[in-house]
Amino acid sequence: MELLQVADNVAREKNIDREIVITAMEEAIQKAGRSKYGHDHDIRAEIDRKNGNIELKRYREVVADDVEIENEMAQLYVDQAKRIKGDAKVGDFLIDELPPLDFGRIAAQTAKQVIMQKVREAERARQYGEFKDRVGEVINGVVKRVEYGNVTVDLQGRAEALLRRDEGLPREHLKTGDRVRAIIYEVREEMRGPQIFLSRTHPEFMAKLFTQEVPEIYDGVIEIKSVARDPGSRAKIAVVSKDSGIDPVGACVGMRGSRVQAVVNELGGEKIDIVPWQEDIAGFVVNALQPAEVTKVVLDEDTQRMEVVVPDEQLSLAIGRRGQNVRLASDLVGWYIDILTEAQESERRAEEFKTRSALFMEALDVDDVIAHLLVAEGFTKVEEVAETPVEELNQIEGFEEEISIELQNRAATWLDAKQKELDEKQKELGIADDLMTAKGLTPAQIIKLGEGDVKTLDDLADLAADELQELLGEGQITEKDANTVIMAAREHWFAEADAKAAEEAAEAETEGEPAAEATEATEENADDATDGDDKVAAGGAA
Repeated sequence: MELLQVADNVAREKNIDREIVITAMEEAIQKAGRSKYGHDHDIRAEIDRKNGNIELKRYREVVADDVEIENEMAQLYVDQAKRIKGDAKVGDFLIDELPPLDFGRIAAQTAKQVIMQKVREAERARQYGEFKDRVGEVINGVVKRVEYGNVTVDLQGRAEALLRRDEGLPREHLKTGDRVRAIIYEVREEMRGPQIFLSRTHPEFMAKLFTQEVPEIYDGVIEIKSVARDPGSRAKIAVVSKDSGIDPVGACVGMRGSRVQAVVNELGGEKIDIVPWQEDIAGFVVNALQPAEVTKVVLDEDTQRMEVVVPDEQLSLAIGRRGQNVRLASDLVGWYIDILTEAQESERRAEEFKTRSALFMEALDVDDVIAHLLVAEGFTKVEEVAETPVEELNQIEGFEEEISIELQNRAATWLDAKQKELDEKQKELGIADDLMTAKGLTPAQIIKLGEGDVKTLDDLADLAADELQELLGEGQITEKDANTVIMAAREHWFAEADAKAAEEAAEAETEGEPAAEATEATEENADDATDGDDKVAAGGAA
């Protein structure tokens, strides 16, 4: 009964199943038995679940006469078995009772190691099973130790979690014994056991804190649409009410700011702007940039970019300290925001008007009046004039069908001449056809790359984002778009790697090789193809 009491105590202490502990004890006794009688013997131990009695037995398998015996201690032929047990047949086991073990110091130590190993494995499996579905949950714990800024947190005795230095709030110094609240953002199963990672800087942590503090959010009456944080400094949170009678901002602020202040205190004094969400993206960005006033918003839905015009005296307020306000607003809205003053916007529009007018005057051989009319109607490229139906051109004030048709003819002629010029330039520079069809680049940009000795799709794929930006010139392409272009150029590398994988797998099946071994070389090829991702990231960081 003493063994069963030990098993019950260990199971209760480690919060694992009693049966797992007893099975671990049986394996430990089996190992000790094999150490005493010989490792070639098939020794099995069984603990009675009711009275704790230990039965130690040796098993020998009966095999057919035409089978070669691999282990004489654990196998025997039928005729040998029949001398011991008359009705023995192939597949039976002869079982011999063994005397109880007298555990020596070494055997006891070995048994203890086996039991502890099995208990640890069961405890890890229990921890992973308990926490793998709790990602995104806010949890309380106590700081157990701090090493180089990385904090190990005891989760109420159930497990240990790691709050890495980069996931903790700046200027927050936790000490052993401090209580800490954080969100579980990742749970990984590793060789040394489940690794539970916590964060206090994750945007979702703020959202969960508001959910705990604001009953309307918990009940689903108010919804948190997005969160943007500069941890420890400032944050913005966008909320919307599903009930027209409830003010979402007021509900989150609370009586005399009690609700938002509770979140601010938990985040170490992080200032929080609560922004009313709107489906109209222009109205939403106006709210997000508060307290700055916005005069005009110009959207480019294709590139998810917007120009926001503010009064000259509001520029510094809109941008914020070190660009913090506009950066958080951009993260909150999910669009790239470019801040301009009214004077800058007026100057830019005038310059664009002048540039586009000059383009139409040169390409279409028209006077400034017609060029200005086209620009005023929103035409930006010669291609747009060539592709717009005559009926639409006729609607421009002062245009007749004869003028519209002539403009389209001149636009087509100019575009043909430009295409011939590009073709000649391509041949002169030796640019490959695959580069000419690269996604995300204009023919003029590709010619510029050719002049910079980038002449094939592989040359383009081998570039970093900052290198591509430098080749095309300042303001020609954003870092994000440069990364997109480079990854598109690398698509054929991944396709080739996949094709090679399929080919090698097929060959392996034909030759009877294991598929896993056959794909090792292919995985190396795929790794080579993705090596360039680091260059893209490095280029972007630069």
